[in-house]
Amino acid sequence: MLLYHKRKPRVRYSYATHLECSATGERHDIARLQGLSAAGKPLLARYDLTALRRERARADIENRPPGLWRWHELLPVPDVKHNVSLGEVETPLIELANSTRPPGFIPPTVKDEGRLPTGSFKARGLALAVSMAQSFGVRRVAIPTNGNAGAAMAAYAARAGMEAFCFCPDDTPKINLSEIALQGATVWRVNGLINDCARLVALGKERFGWFDMSTLKEPYRIEGKKTMGLELAIQTQWRLPDVVFYPTGGGTGLIGMWKGWQELAALGWIEGPMPRLVAVQSTGCAPIVRAFDAGAESATPWENAHTIAAGIRVPAAIGDFLILRALRETHGFALAVEDADIERARREVATRDGLLLSPEGAATYAAYLAAARAGKIAARDRVVLFNCASGLKYPMPPVTLRMDLHTPFA
Repeated sequence: MLLYHKRKPRVRYSYATHLECSATGERHDIARLQGLSAAGKPLLARYDLTALRRERARADIENRPPGLWRWHELLPVPDVKHNVSLGEVETPLIELANSTRPPGFIPPTVKDEGRLPTGSFKARGLALAVSMAQSFGVRRVAIPTNGNAGAAMAAYAARAGMEAFCFCPDDTPKINLSEIALQGATVWRVNGLINDCARLVALGKERFGWFDMSTLKEPYRIEGKKTMGLELAIQTQWRLPDVVFYPTGGGTGLIGMWKGWQELAALGWIEGPMPRLVAVQSTGCAPIVRAFDAGAESATPWENAHTIAAGIRVPAAIGDFLILRALRETHGFALAVEDADIERARREVATRDGLLLSPEGAATYAAYLAAARAGKIAARDRVVLFNCASGLKYPMPPVTLRMDLHTPFA
């Protein structure tokens, strides 16, 4: 007697199907190297969520080792052989139990992205962007950067055997410049801001044959950044927090988390409403805050941008309309804080809770306090603040006290 065994259907590594223009909905081929859409807008990766829901259970994801690549079905890399990895861990949630908060408020929690390779959340986006570029045979990549994105691109490009070129504003922290250079990239300091650096990347594209990895000018950094939101879901047992404060420059991570939560909702993997998203900026560069408060659908460029939080000093974001849409659809808001409040917040969290925040991460704690005082969040709201990089990468107070062994404690 012949026995026939039903063949088990092949489960795909990635369920990505196509790219979609974020403004027009026009489809683009995901099997080709892409930058912006035909309309000059960011492209978004789309997935066969119906097939994924049928072929994978939420428990399959839960049972894997933690880390960025546990989410490979919801990432665009077509095969594991193309993954360019430096050991992307699942970053911890740390409760600010001792730092100041208004009476009756439960402690906010920090998701500390400084634990990732190259010490910042930029590792997520650049891991995906470089992996996809490698799959298309790209050999040269370039980026405008305030520091951390360039460091991440340089590291992953080195890992993939690519040449890397980074353009940084003149006042980029020296540690970032040295980090980029040590990882083999060519790095220039530019007498301008991040948008000026972006123009140089575009200007050299044809002449030098590099692929432009600017924020949202290629489709894959956002897919890496969305893993922050996917990770947050699994860390909170699939019931997301009430409010998320996010330091917002180009806004890739904010848009990415919003996109990722929509995908999880379509899969039926999360319960309850999405978090209210809060875009945090500096009063010295707050185009998203100004546009949100004015009820506008896009932002006008910010003049004379300045702030100690260089990562959110982005005068004009190409994804501004997506940031604003995410804030409104999640019933969130935008808030700007003073540099002096950022500095106070950084000291407060370091001395009371032992956590070294980046200036951008400290801005979210300053914004949390301001929002609480203004009644924008409730005392029982479960709040997550994103710290985007290790505080060790930024200037810290000098130590001036000395002790003489011959006359100790004199």
